[in-house]
Amino acid sequence: MKDSKLSRDIFWDIDYNNLDYEKNARFIIERVLNKGDLPDWYAIKKIYGLKRIKNEVIHIRNLDNKTLNLLSIIFNIPKEKFRCYTTKQFTRKLWNY
Repeated sequence: MKDSKLSRDIFWDIDYNNLDYEKNARFIIERVLNKGDLPDWYAIKKIYGLKRIKNEVIHIRNLDNKTLNLLSIIFNIPKEKFRCYTTKQFTRKLWNY
């Protein structure tokens, strides 16, 4: 599946050539959803299919609120079923504007 056109930029912190599309599926999906663009979305859809993506996204720990809302609508899954919704990280705001 290395012929898929995932942006190398979103995998800046790892060796892109060593990505294992099966072993690292959840990591790849999470990275594309959080940092990728529309062509990256189409690439993971081609690689994994919507059923696999649906099964993986509910286990992802970190998704921003917009992505969570979009995935909830696309896959018709209540937000409460997502791991990232039930285990939100505490982010302390430094300034209250």
